[in-house]
Amino acid sequence: MKNLIYYLLILTITIVTSCSKESVDELTPPDTTGEEPIVAVPDTPPNVITTPCDFDLSSVAANSTIVLNCVLDLKGETINLPENVNFEFEGGDIIGKGKLVFQGGTIDGRLLSSKLELEGDVQLKDPTFQFFASRWEGIVEGTTTSDIAQENNFELERLMEYTKSYGAKTFQIGKFDAFFQIHYPTREFSIVHHPAIEAVNVPSNFTLLMSEDTNLRVFPGVADNERGALLAVRDAENVIIKGGNLYGDRNQRAYPPGDLAGQYGSHTLLIRSGRNVTVDGVRFVDGSSGSLNINSIGFSFNPDTYNPTTNVTVQNCLFENSRRMSIALTEGRDIKILNNTFTNTGNASTNSDGGEVGYAINIEATRRRDPDTGELREFERVFDVLIKGNTETGSRGGCVSITIGQTVTVEENNFETQLVFTHTNGTRIINNTFKALSPEAKDRFAIFAADGGETAFNNIISGNTISGYDLAIATNADDTDILNNTITDCAIGLQFGKSKNSEFNDNTITTSGNAISATNSFVENVSLKRNTVNGGRFHVYFAQLNDKPEHSAFRVTLEENTFITAKAVNFTKTNGIIFRNNTVDGGLQIGDASNIEVSGNTKIKPTDSDGIRLFGDNSAVTLANNTIFEPTGASRLVCINNNSTNPGAVTDTGNTCN
Repeated sequence: MKNLIYYLLILTITIVTSCSKESVDELTPPDTTGEEPIVAVPDTPPNVITTPCDFDLSSVAANSTIVLNCVLDLKGETINLPENVNFEFEGGDIIGKGKLVFQGGTIDGRLLSSKLELEGDVQLKDPTFQFFASRWEGIVEGTTTSDIAQENNFELERLMEYTKSYGAKTFQIGKFDAFFQIHYPTREFSIVHHPAIEAVNVPSNFTLLMSEDTNLRVFPGVADNERGALLAVRDAENVIIKGGNLYGDRNQRAYPPGDLAGQYGSHTLLIRSGRNVTVDGVRFVDGSSGSLNINSIGFSFNPDTYNPTTNVTVQNCLFENSRRMSIALTEGRDIKILNNTFTNTGNASTNSDGGEVGYAINIEATRRRDPDTGELREFERVFDVLIKGNTETGSRGGCVSITIGQTVTVEENNFETQLVFTHTNGTRIINNTFKALSPEAKDRFAIFAADGGETAFNNIISGNTISGYDLAIATNADDTDILNNTITDCAIGLQFGKSKNSEFNDNTITTSGNAISATNSFVENVSLKRNTVNGGRFHVYFAQLNDKPEHSAFRVTLEENTFITAKAVNFTKTNGIIFRNNTVDGGLQIGDASNIEVSGNTKIKPTDSDGIRLFGDNSAVTLANNTIFEPTGASRLVCINNNSTNPGAVTDTGNTCN
C-alpha cells in the first residue's frame, strides 16, 4: 500500500502550497478524436445460482462447514461467528452488505465481493484468488474518465493487498479490460509525482496471474505528464507477474512541444528495488516512454539509502511498438532477459515520434567524476546481466545498447539491427545471429565496441553469425577480443582503430568490400590469427595506420591466416606490421610504409598482381623466407616487384619464387 508516513513531510508542505497547483480538471486532455472507445464485455463470475438460501447464520455451530449453493442475504447485519466456521462455494453467493466476524476458519474467495465485509481471523480456502470485475464496485471497465481510472488504480491495488491479508498468494484475472490513471500525485503525495508509488503496485510474496484476455491500459496522459508507470514492483520481493496485456498511451496521449517530447511518457511496468522478481509471458504494447523500466532506490555509494534491485527475470514476453526503448535497465544486479520478442522499438507512430534512444534493450547506469578529486562515483550500477534467447526486429536504433555496465552476457539471440557497447567490462557478445533484413538494417553495422577508456576491458565478441550488413564488426576499444565469428554477405567484415591489447582470431570473413580494414588511426599490440578471409576488394586494407611519430613503436601481427581468392593484402602509409606464416591466394602491396615484416608465409600465389609489390618511400621493410608463386595473369607480373623510391630500405632474404 502507499506509505503515508513516508511522505508526511511532503504532505505538510502540500498544505501550504497546493492552492497554487493546477487542478486535474484544468489540464487539457489529449485529443482522442476518432479513437474507438473500449467497450468491455465483463467476465462472467461462477456465482450462477440465484435461489435464496433457506437458512441464516443465527444458529451456526463451531467447527461447522457451510456450503453456499444458494444466495445468502446478510441484510446489512454483522454476524459474529463461532470458532472455525468454514464457507465453501458451490455456485452461490453472499449479498446484503453485511459483515462476517470470524474466530478462525476459511472462506472460498469466490464468495468475496463489495457486498461482503470480513473481519477477524479467517483465511481463504484456496491461495489463488479469482478476480471478477463485476463483483467489485470500485472497478469500472472500458473507456472512462480520469477520475474513474484513478479509482480503478486504487481499487485494484487495494484488492491485491486485501486478498493477500487473507492468505492469497496468487491474484488471478481472466477477461478484464480497464484504464488506470497513473499520472498525478494522489492527495497524500500531492507535490511530487513518484511513478512507482502512483502505479498499481504488486505486493511482496505474491503472483499476479493474468490471461490473454486481461488488458490493463494507461489512461492517456496530457502534455504536462512527464512520467508514469502502469504496474510497479516497488521495494518488494518474491513477486511474479505472468501473462496479460499491458497497453501504454503513446498514440492517445499529448506530448509537450520541442525537445521535451522525446523524454516524456510512461512505462507499462516499473521494477524499483525489486528482489526476486519474475515477469513471464506478458505482452507489452505502445509504451509511451518504453515498456519496462528497471532501477533502484538510492545511490550505490550511499549504503544508508541504497536498495538495489536484485534477481529479476524477464522471460517469454512480447514487446511491441515501444516508444524510446522496450527495456530500460539503469540499476540492478543478477538480471536475466530470456526468450523475449522485441518488435519495432523506437519507431514513429500515428501520434508520436520514436523518442530518444531507439534500442530494444538499453543498459545505461549513471556515474560521474568528482570535480575536485577526480574519483569516479557510481550513482547506479548494472552488473551480472544475461540477455539470452531473444528475438529482435525493426528497432529504430538497435537491439542492445550497453553503456556503463559490468559482466553483461548477450548470448544466443536473433537480432536484425545493431548492438553497441561502451564503458563496460567483462561483457560477452557470444553465439548470436545478426541478420539484416530491412534496408535500414542493411546500411548499418551489426556490432560496435566503442572506446570506453580505462573502465572498458576484458570484453569478448565471439561465435556470432553475421550477414547482410554494410559493416559486420567495428571496434575502437581496448582489451576487446573478436573470436570465432562467421561473417558473410557484408560490405566490410572487421574495421578497427584506436585499439590496444586485443586479439582478432579464428574468424571466417566473406565480404563484397574490404574484409579487414584499419585506416586513419592507430593500433597497439593487436593480433589477427588463424582467420579465414575472402575479401571482395582487399583481404586486408591498412592505410594511414600508426603513421604518426607517437605511434612508431606500435605493432600489429597477422599470423597463420588464410586469405582465399586472388584479392590483395594492402599496407599503405602504415607502420608496424608483422605479417608471417600466412597463406595468401593473392598478392601483397606495400607502399610508403615502415617497420614492416613479411616472413615465413607458406604461400603467396597471385594471379593478376605481383607476389609482393613495393612502391613509394618505404623504410625498414623485411621480406624473409616466404614461398612465392609466379603470377599467372600476365608476363609483366613478378614474384617481388621492388619499385620503391628507396629500394635499399627493403631487405630481401630467403624468399623463393616458384
